[in-house]
Amino acid sequence: MNWILLIVAGLFEVAFAACLGKAKEATGTETAYWYIGFLICLAISMLLLVRVTQQLPIGTAYAVWTGIGAVGTVLVGILVFKEPATFWRLFFITTLIASIVGLKMVTHTVGN
Repeated sequence: MNWILLIVAGLFEVAFAACLGKAKEATGTETAYWYIGFLICLAISMLLLVRVTQQLPIGTAYAVWTGIGAVGTVLVGILVFKEPATFWRLFFITTLIASIVGLKMVTHTVGN
């Protein structure tokens, strides 16, 4: 269950980064709505991260959380914000995903 919550926390990290990107493009009151979305997603992401670090090692949980955020944010950048999808960007995102999976495979919950 903690790993699922950690994935959800990482997805909310992607969401708060996406809100920042959309706020940059917005004008008027729409900008405020994107910043409110940013704050909500940030709060949920952090609360979930705090919860999972009660059972998972902090180093692993934080690395996985930031990894999910980094991979997801790059993918959102490519798909939503039309950033370039170069070979090297995709190569290094793939290695990051492999590292996240590797950390999951070698990590045990606290107390086990």
